[in-house]
Amino acid sequence: MNAFDAQDKAITANSQSPYVKLRATNFGDCQWTNGFWADKTQKALDVMIPYMGDVLCGDIGHALNNFKIAAGMKEGEHKGMFWHDGDFYKFMEAKIYAYGLSKDKALLDELDEYISILEKAQEPDGYLQTQIQLRPDADRYENRKYHEMYNTGHLFISACAHFRMTGQRNFLDLAIKHAELLYTIFFPDTRHYQRFGFNQTQIMGLVELYRTVGDKKYLELAQKFIDRRGTYEIEHDSTTVGYPIGDMVQERTPLREEKEPVGHAVLALYYYAGAADVYAETGEDALINALDGLWESVTKKKMYATGAVGQAHYGASVNCDTIEEGFIDDYMMPNLTAYNETCANLCNAMFSFRMLGIHGQAKYADIIELVMHNSGLSGISVEGKDYFYANPLRMLHNTRNYDAHEDVTETPNREGYLSCFCCPPNLVRTISNLSGWAYSVADNGIYVNLYGSNNITTAMHDGSTIKLTQDTEYPWKGLVKLTVDECKSDAFDIALRVPGWATGATITINGEDAGVEATPETYAIINREWKQGDVIIIDIPMEATFIEGHPRIEEVRNQVAVKRGPIVYCVETPDLPEDTSVLDVYLRGDSKLEVDYRAEFLEGTAIITTDAYLRTASKESMYNVVAKPQWKDYKANLVPYYAWSNRGTAEMTVFMPIVWS
Repeated sequence: MNAFDAQDKAITANSQSPYVKLRATNFGDCQWTNGFWADKTQKALDVMIPYMGDVLCGDIGHALNNFKIAAGMKEGEHKGMFWHDGDFYKFMEAKIYAYGLSKDKALLDELDEYISILEKAQEPDGYLQTQIQLRPDADRYENRKYHEMYNTGHLFISACAHFRMTGQRNFLDLAIKHAELLYTIFFPDTRHYQRFGFNQTQIMGLVELYRTVGDKKYLELAQKFIDRRGTYEIEHDSTTVGYPIGDMVQERTPLREEKEPVGHAVLALYYYAGAADVYAETGEDALINALDGLWESVTKKKMYATGAVGQAHYGASVNCDTIEEGFIDDYMMPNLTAYNETCANLCNAMFSFRMLGIHGQAKYADIIELVMHNSGLSGISVEGKDYFYANPLRMLHNTRNYDAHEDVTETPNREGYLSCFCCPPNLVRTISNLSGWAYSVADNGIYVNLYGSNNITTAMHDGSTIKLTQDTEYPWKGLVKLTVDECKSDAFDIALRVPGWATGATITINGEDAGVEATPETYAIINREWKQGDVIIIDIPMEATFIEGHPRIEEVRNQVAVKRGPIVYCVETPDLPEDTSVLDVYLRGDSKLEVDYRAEFLEGTAIITTDAYLRTASKESMYNVVAKPQWKDYKANLVPYYAWSNRGTAEMTVFMPIVWS
């Protein structure tokens, strides 16, 4: 690996990975210019990241204080969850991307200050885990509940991002020192460590470290963590006290033999994403065959209409292991009790982004788009300061025990701080770096993965420069204009993603039919000798439609949701008469779905208005004799799911019964 490769600036730096079809562009090559994602990204830079910094660097979040105490700079004890270090690294990563976009030296100075504290907190042999260092009764790598591997993974990922954005080695050298210790302890086949680990983010982190510095032992250690899972007897021992075992932590079945996603959804999807990174470097057939099947199972049998995953807070796996915040049976999709942790939804997109690179197929980008416009973005308020941990598809007052957990993960309203703070920085770093997902580079072409107004100047695989301008009001309108500002003279591909939901899309070049089929869930690949000033237009119809669930999803039989483009809609009580429940709303199948964009509403959004019925029914008994319904005509307003709960405490539902004339 040469010096240029070591400084690749992509988020997932697969530019030299031998087993990928699409390579990520360097971060910063693409910049949102206006519209939906430009507004969200600017909100991240102006509000989300500074507010989060105030929380995590102060006495509320206490994360930076933990490092200061470990560094001997402050008196006190560890506060926060065992994985709080990792959450702080994710916050740092968000700030790193903010610097990558803005080049604001003040951000770089703040990061340098954090890194100097981390350096002082790090033990001489490279160990850095404040949840252990500040607990005299806790020993290193003795109990998986302490989440050392999770923290390690985010340390590596953040440090690699910092090096790529800044060229500085201060954070990277700290991470390498920690990685050397990890390799010394975990690469040997010592029985004590065979089943160690809880949340396997260290696999992704090790691969990124390998891609950054070129030391192959980090890749070999990443693969060893995969190889060991499911190769030992499942039983409680000293390393498992305090947490479920087996499927919960992906250790009952070797990954290459796994047929169905099981256990904690975040643990599973981070694990799969790491395995996809390993495959991109090794090309092992057994690994990608397993990942292909798992991706299909996740997205076709266990995923909500919003792209959310992790159906249950508590439950059992197919092997009857206790699981939390995770996958349960196929097509078992409760609305009211759906857990759908924000992190799990984002991990669904992260896994899909890696599979997109490997296979180059549009279906993976469809999942990214679905998550980011719905179940990912619902995790934060439009103001940018309040968060959801769980993202159900229905919320009713007094139907969930919101005080059952000290981490306040089932709040009826978004909160400014969650004691389990993993989701907020995960979402903010993803919003901050999403421009790095918008395009990919193929052997002789560029692929448009996500739509939104932007400029991109990047290098093709052969080193030539391509500059494009994307102009669109997506996702509110489906017309996308792509202008070629600079390119090589030889023929190459420009590939436009045709979303799976899009029917009737058309593509023109300089006003003439492009001569390619705009087939849903594919890339429309146009190969020609492009020249400066060429204009490509893809016009994607944006009709609002009813969608229904698979017949085996009992929870939504005889119900529908409303979707327009990538946006899933819902109804909530601020738009209903007083003392009316969302359960009283029945949609009319013969009614027109009218779209109205309101620039000042919820910071700019399109609402959908339709004729509906409000039903008055007895609610005193669990079961009632059926009587002819009493209907009241009502003009219902539906808002995007991601924007619900921004107007006070509200009931909400995505799926509603429908009445046809």
